[in-house]
Amino acid sequence: MALRESLPDLLELWHLTVLALVQGVTEFLPISSSAHLILMPRLAGWEDQGLGLDAAMHIGTLAAVMLYFRRDVADLLVGTGDLVHRRATPRGRLAGQIVLATLPVIVAGFLLRGAIASDFRSPALIVFTTAAFGLLLWVSDRRAGRAAGTVASLTWRMALVIGLAQAVALVPGVSRSGITMTAALFLGLTRSESARFSLLLSIPTTAAAGALGILELTEADETARVSAALIAGALSFVFALLAIGALMRWLHSATFTPFVLYRLALAALLGFMLFQGLL
Repeated sequence: MALRESLPDLLELWHLTVLALVQGVTEFLPISSSAHLILMPRLAGWEDQGLGLDAAMHIGTLAAVMLYFRRDVADLLVGTGDLVHRRATPRGRLAGQIVLATLPVIVAGFLLRGAIASDFRSPALIVFTTAAFGLLLWVSDRRAGRAAGTVASLTWRMALVIGLAQAVALVPGVSRSGITMTAALFLGLTRSESARFSLLLSIPTTAAAGALGILELTEADETARVSAALIAGALSFVFALLAIGALMRWLHSATFTPFVLYRLALAALLGFMLFQGLL
């Protein structure tokens, strides 16, 4: 997607809107936003929008999750103070568990940063991960009918397991929300509580990734890219806020089955296109 030296024109605004819609809707659904953001330009015949624009849209979705879970975010901020002052409180415990679960993806992201920007963006790999981790979500979802666990019942070991699962999501197609919800389901959390912890866990990771991307845009000193990033970020915020609300309402009374079916259908379509040389 060519970005001119002025504000984006109508065609570029259309591209940004489509990308923001994909990012906002898929970021917190268990279907992999990164896979969609990599594949969308290929399917539409656009140039890859790059990690910088991806990061700006992640910032928009970060603002959306923080607004939706504003009470939980406020508790985490207070809990961080309790943690620093070594006060044993439920809020401090949750803040500590979020920190613990975030460490694996930070370490893995540092060690694999080269592959993330190149090798991991392979369509063939996305086909495999989209299908395989969709099936894994289905298996975990089958167990959720007997689950009664909540975020408050999480142990430190459980938080670490979910954090290790999150690190796997550096590979596109895995889905950060999908793999963390899958891990939480296997550990006995209900569907809605699995989603709640997954979305809270997204806050520090998304903030770090977004900050690096914004730094990249700033250092490049490209006014047009910054303008496009601001527009895409704002649109992603709106779409993500709507998607989060819909997901949480859905999981209170339904299952992950539609997302599993979508992943399998997407993998089949992409596999066919790859076989035909269209990707």
